[in-house]
Amino acid sequence: MSSSPGPGFRVRRVVTARAGGRSVGPYESFNLGDHVGDDPVAVEANRRRLAEKISVPFDHLIWMEQIHSRNVTVIDRPTETVVPATDALVTTVPGLALATLSADCVPVLLSDEEAGVIAAVHAGRIGARIGIVSRVLEVMVEQGARIGRIGAFLGPAASGRQYEVPAAMQADVEKALPGSATRTVRGTPGLDLRAGIRRQLLDAGVSGVAEDPRCTIEDRTLFSHRREAPTGRLAAVIWMDTGQGGG
Repeated sequence: MSSSPGPGFRVRRVVTARAGGRSVGPYESFNLGDHVGDDPVAVEANRRRLAEKISVPFDHLIWMEQIHSRNVTVIDRPTETVVPATDALVTTVPGLALATLSADCVPVLLSDEEAGVIAAVHAGRIGARIGIVSRVLEVMVEQGARIGRIGAFLGPAASGRQYEVPAAMQADVEKALPGSATRTVRGTPGLDLRAGIRRQLLDAGVSGVAEDPRCTIEDRTLFSHRREAPTGRLAAVIWMDTGQGGG
């Protein structure tokens, strides 16, 4: 059986790193976040370079104004305007590349390759706790996906080894997102949001969960808000490639 979601296209994913862009100072150099205080000219140049590298037109690379919510937006056309007040994007349109920004939060990329439904999700501590991942699965099903066919990819994020939180916060998140409580390398209460999200996805019945194990706090080739704020943002991007993109 082909892994392509129908004739003529296949799902692609990419996660950016810190090097290779135009930003300077604490945002050096491939910062893709437009909300962190970086020079807007540099951010746009970096975003245009990303679009070129993944061979999609600039207006087909879709960005969110992320607010740590349960808001999910279905995208059906290109736009050069940032999608307001949302933390997940869903599309059934080949060639639209959905991007989620992070610098410790968990980027989640989801796809039902048979139905041709994809999603990009920003799942930080607040969003994961209030159910952004469950909500986006519901919207994907509304767009024609089946839970048992959805596969997930979890990108680089703060690891449970390093993500230290107060005990009360740990208990609160663990109650809403079981499997996320951990101990850090310092023996203090911690959170492993990827572990909690992985359990949530598998319990929901998704077909499988792949993971980039890198810790943003430990890995200096990535941005980390906890390690060095202010800083930039990396992007995790998913799209259905028709082989006819620009660039």
